[in-house]
Amino acid sequence: MNVEKLKKLLSDVKKGKIDTVRALDILKTLPFEETEFATLDTHRSLRQGFPEVILGQGKSNSQIASIIKIMKARKENILVTRVDAAKARAVKKTAPQAVYNKTAGTLFIKSHPVRITGRGTILVICAGTSDIPVAEEAVVTAEVMGNRVERLYDVGVAGIHRLLHKKEKIISANVLIVVAGMEGALPSVVGGLVSRPVIAVPTSIGYGANLGGLTTLLAMLNSCVAGVTVVNIDNGFGAGYAASLINRD
Repeated sequence: MNVEKLKKLLSDVKKGKIDTVRALDILKTLPFEETEFATLDTHRSLRQGFPEVILGQGKSNSQIASIIKIMKARKENILVTRVDAAKARAVKKTAPQAVYNKTAGTLFIKSHPVRITGRGTILVICAGTSDIPVAEEAVVTAEVMGNRVERLYDVGVAGIHRLLHKKEKIISANVLIVVAGMEGALPSVVGGLVSRPVIAVPTSIGYGANLGGLTTLLAMLNSCVAGVTVVNIDNGFGAGYAASLINRD
């Protein structure tokens, strides 16, 4: 239940449209709802401004579908991350209105229009084309949370002129998410150009000594540029969520 629905419930009680017994029954399921395999945090919209997000990785098709069914009944917008094409096809049989973004690996079920609440634009920058799936997860997350999002892709340090050519777009953004693999230098470069928060996302793209993104992560954590914050390897969702909180009214 989100804030507006809670306000309506309280207003209906005040006006006598709902009696207190019925209102109490509704509020009993407000903090969470238990199923055989999950305890859904139905209170999260009130606390954080966005419903619980479903991590598709490791969950069966039926588990995802069951969680979606419960959340749909509560008229929540639903985001599912880490979903491959086969799992998406299976889930869409029970939730045909779900929109699948193959590149981002996300499913989105819209129960009500997404209202733009962000103060400014979130700019998602990625170093190379291979980093786009992680960048797109960040884009989708930020968009469904009510933000205007722009993209700037394949502008890594191997051709720094490509990045500098878009300097006006970069400095006009309110929050920047910078996604990179390999040596992870791009967030430091971007951070040195702007006076806004930069969220760095290391990816697992790279050769042997990249160690599945660990080298990139450590390089970003050691950035000498103030204002650069780092999330976990390949965690586009976490970056998009954090950027949304920063960009919130």
